[in-house]
Amino acid sequence: MSDTEPDSGPDASTDTTNTDRRATDGGQPDGGTVSGELTVPGAETTHDDHGHEFPGTNSIKRWLITTNHKDIGILYVVTSLFFLVLGGVLAWLMRIQLWAPRAAGETVISAGAYNQAVSAHGLLMVFWFLSPFAFGFANYVVPLQIGAKDLAFPRLNALSYWLYLASGLLFMVSFFQGGTFAGGWTMYAPLNVPTFTPDVGASTAVLALTLFVASVTVSSVNFLTTMHRMRAKGLTMRKLPLFTWSILLTVWMMLFAFAALLAALIILSSDRLLGTTYFAMESPAGSLLWTHLFWFFGHPEVYIVFFPALGVMAECFQTFTGRRIVGRKWFIAAMVLVALQSFVVWMHHMFLTTINLQIKTLFMVTTIGISLPFDLMVFALIYTMLKGRIRFTTPFLFSFGALLLFIIGGITGVFLGAVVLDYEFRGTYWVVAHFHYVMVGGITALVGGLYYWFPKMTGRMYDEFLGKLHFGAYFVGFNLLYFPLFVAWETPRRVFDYAPGLEPWHKIATVGAFVLGLSFLIMFYNLGKSAFSGEPVDGNPWEYATTAEWAVDSPPSLENFPGTPTYENGKLEFLKPSSSTASSGASAHTDGGTQTDGGVAAGARALVPVREVDTVEDDVHADHASIWPLALSVGMFFLFLGLSGVQEASFGEGMMANVYMASAALGGAVTVGSLLSWGLEPFTAFPGGEGEAWPFGGIENGKVGMWIFLASDIVLFGGFIGAYVFTRVAFGWTAWEPVPSNPIPGLMNTYLLLTSSFTVVLALVAAEKKHKWGVVVTLTATFLLGLGFLGNKAIEWSHLFHEGLWLSTNVRTSTFFLTTGLHAAHVIVGLFITLFLIARAWRGAYLEDNRSLEYFGLYWHFVDIVWLFLFPLFYIL
Repeated sequence: MSDTEPDSGPDASTDTTNTDRRATDGGQPDGGTVSGELTVPGAETTHDDHGHEFPGTNSIKRWLITTNHKDIGILYVVTSLFFLVLGGVLAWLMRIQLWAPRAAGETVISAGAYNQAVSAHGLLMVFWFLSPFAFGFANYVVPLQIGAKDLAFPRLNALSYWLYLASGLLFMVSFFQGGTFAGGWTMYAPLNVPTFTPDVGASTAVLALTLFVASVTVSSVNFLTTMHRMRAKGLTMRKLPLFTWSILLTVWMMLFAFAALLAALIILSSDRLLGTTYFAMESPAGSLLWTHLFWFFGHPEVYIVFFPALGVMAECFQTFTGRRIVGRKWFIAAMVLVALQSFVVWMHHMFLTTINLQIKTLFMVTTIGISLPFDLMVFALIYTMLKGRIRFTTPFLFSFGALLLFIIGGITGVFLGAVVLDYEFRGTYWVVAHFHYVMVGGITALVGGLYYWFPKMTGRMYDEFLGKLHFGAYFVGFNLLYFPLFVAWETPRRVFDYAPGLEPWHKIATVGAFVLGLSFLIMFYNLGKSAFSGEPVDGNPWEYATTAEWAVDSPPSLENFPGTPTYENGKLEFLKPSSSTASSGASAHTDGGTQTDGGVAAGARALVPVREVDTVEDDVHADHASIWPLALSVGMFFLFLGLSGVQEASFGEGMMANVYMASAALGGAVTVGSLLSWGLEPFTAFPGGEGEAWPFGGIENGKVGMWIFLASDIVLFGGFIGAYVFTRVAFGWTAWEPVPSNPIPGLMNTYLLLTSSFTVVLALVAAEKKHKWGVVVTLTATFLLGLGFLGNKAIEWSHLFHEGLWLSTNVRTSTFFLTTGLHAAHVIVGLFITLFLIARAWRGAYLEDNRSLEYFGLYWHFVDIVWLFLFPLFYIL
């Protein structure tokens, strides 16, 4: 079965309370508990999963089967650093090429290889390094900060990591398939279609990115369900630690922004594999359509990358100044405002297109407007430093350095927000320099986060001298690399030839690139050595760290806490059933003090009590291991690898065609088998749901997760429908001849789907009445009606094919077949789920617990509602 969750996550609200003593600097630290050495009584370190001992961290098996959030966090961090190295090597190749202006025949690497290096560097850094690096920390820290023992859906968490790794490996394979994608990391049309990037590797890169987006979607659903449903009692949204706030807003942006990107990537994959013509040169809206879809994702992506870094900066500034963030509630409000505004500024990337001046002016205003909340956050951080007493540790240095870099990036970005100046600077190295001051500014803070939470993850302290040496080399190298590019701004982007007068600046930049890259050797040596032989850390090494992750051992036990965390009394406590508490009044060491985001604060040493109670709501045994997330990801890897060999809807002929076909067949079989085994595997997740869960109070995790997933799916279908409308308007609405011309098949399918929704409701009613055969019969009727929908659609498509209308015939047929085909794919998925439900209902399932039927019903009703939009759009209008 799927993850078992009695009503989910303690959600809570934290009343802040003054404790015995204020922080030395008179400030109010932020967070859930505080510093100090920590002895956690009764902490469990070994658990039994499915009747087997859960392997230790020194076992390879542990890392292949784990679903524990801390293990997944470490896997994310380590894997993302690998992709950092790969992207960095590509950057070095680019800088070697740019050492001097070169004619076409004098290059160090070929012109095609240079284009691949530029494209792959951008894709690797933006997608496979930046966000996954941040979400390594989010996986590890967020559940600890909110008082959750794991994420809401542990197996989905493991799946998100393995899909991420599979997508990265698939992208690496693309280099060996004639060359990876070479059309720039933004993949502008028509350079993204086979006419200009014909290599199979280019298709593989697009499919790898699609698989990456699937990983992001799974992770987004999981994190949002967890943060809204599994907070400890007493921990309201308003009192969440700032890092958790930054992740919450980041994930909401990811949910919608990546859905738009997924729509763009599916359409692009169809153009490359099936021959549709959305982005072809002859398409009336091709290049502009891609730009809209991409930048609707792309500008929120800037904040998706930077918000976790901002959260790290806030935590480090509070910890190492001894002060709570000045204007904390306004800081949160500014983040919320930026998250909302991020979706209404994308056209400032399109000032050089044919959009009319009035629209450009509007988006210039929104671009300037989004900078104002950032001004507030920057001043809040600066004022926090002025009010506190700074401790210049390695994490603080990187956080402070990130603030300086971001200020420069923000100021230089103002030039690009003005229409007239953007005409001059767009397409030059001014954009390259500005972009890296913003994005690598985020990396700088995240590196600080790595040093900050390294003791928590490993239980050992890094070498402070080497950490500061790393910061010095990093900061000098970065500014040597990118600041000269503002001076050499007239260099054209993505081109390795430039005016000879700019050569000195490019030489300085190349030196800086090597200094910056080599600085990471210091970090790898420092952290690698310290992980095994560093000074042991007992709990909390930071004097004024105040969030709840520092109230438990370093590293924490498997289920994080010595009891159930609660903030109901205004400060952190752990609740344990009286039968399992060795002695009354047991407690864990931490620091007490002033107000914080969890109700406890920094300052003098205090105790986090472990209090006896008669019962604890979420005192359940949960599972921590499953092999099926890994198996499913392996299947998806081979499936997508096989699909990369498709061209014009065919595998073609020859040995490689057979290899791709076999890979797709193997991957499909493993994927289906893994999904079936996943569904049959007994797996218990932590339930939660006893705390405040605004706005999802009283709703179990599974239903919340389904709602969130469907919200993402709305954006996906919105992207397809928007692409159709945009293309049709560009073509000429009245000149567009509808495909198909006969609305009767569409009308019949409407009746079939509406009837199937009714039978799903009847299945749920039968389950509530504990009528086994009623459930079986109504689910079977749903299956047959869905099958009738697909059969009718197959007949309709067959007639269109006989009329000579195929996906690649023209853009009218492309939009019809692909959009309705996406909907049909959702129906097919629903029918597989229906078969699974019928098989289990036959054995008497769902009479005692019918939640699976309810979740399926939500999905099926959504699919039916989508058809109610597609039918008039394609058959009537």
